[in-house]
Amino acid sequence: MSQIAQLSEAEIEERFHVTGTLPVAFLLVGFARTYDQFSVSFGGAGEMMLTTVLDAQPAGDRLIFDCSGSADINERFLRSGRNVFSGRPGGIHVQFTTGQASEINYGGSKAFAVPLPKYIVRMQRRDTFRIETPLGRPLQFFGRMTDGGLLNVPAHDISVAGLGVTASALPDGLSSGDRLENCHFSLPDDDRELFFSATIRHVTPQVGRIGQQQWRIGLHFEDMPGIEENRIQRYIARVERERHELLA
Repeated sequence: MSQIAQLSEAEIEERFHVTGTLPVAFLLVGFARTYDQFSVSFGGAGEMMLTTVLDAQPAGDRLIFDCSGSADINERFLRSGRNVFSGRPGGIHVQFTTGQASEINYGGSKAFAVPLPKYIVRMQRRDTFRIETPLGRPLQFFGRMTDGGLLNVPAHDISVAGLGVTASALPDGLSSGDRLENCHFSLPDDDRELFFSATIRHVTPQVGRIGQQQWRIGLHFEDMPGIEENRIQRYIARVERERHELLA
């Protein structure tokens, strides 16, 4: 049984939280020093903008970050009461949520400030778990290839970092390193699809159980929003727990 199968959803969330004013501020200051970029989801319509952390001030309880280059987006952002930041500094998924922002002057330029987040979710590389998807409830992957063709294949495994899919016939021109756009799939019992881009990490021929030729294709998520990674993590935990209960 994998480590994640032994954790409840609450325990999974607690395990990856960085809490406390000083640890949170210390982590954010590090992101400011390395000019790490974050996407920010805000507003009821699911709007998004890109920003860079500028500073974190524990004494003043505030996080300072860049404005968007669009005045319209900035105006709408200032009306948002909940903002979800997600990024991959150093290749590690980081996510945190803040309240409403105010506009300030920082270093002679306009910037945004919000109270420091209560905690930061930081997913270490070693905590990326991969499971085989249930045969009875397969995940169906859709992606647009570089030549415009549609790749529609079932997934055989999944992690928060990517998918492994199986093709019975290899599309012409598909090769390692290709980037697939407009990718999407649905998790069981979810009424909202996940949308992202992906890069092909490998294309591996193999022989199936009844002797037929197949290809295993490894896909790496390129711009999966942090909130969607959380959905995948919860799905993985649920599948692992269900399998453990069947074996108990």
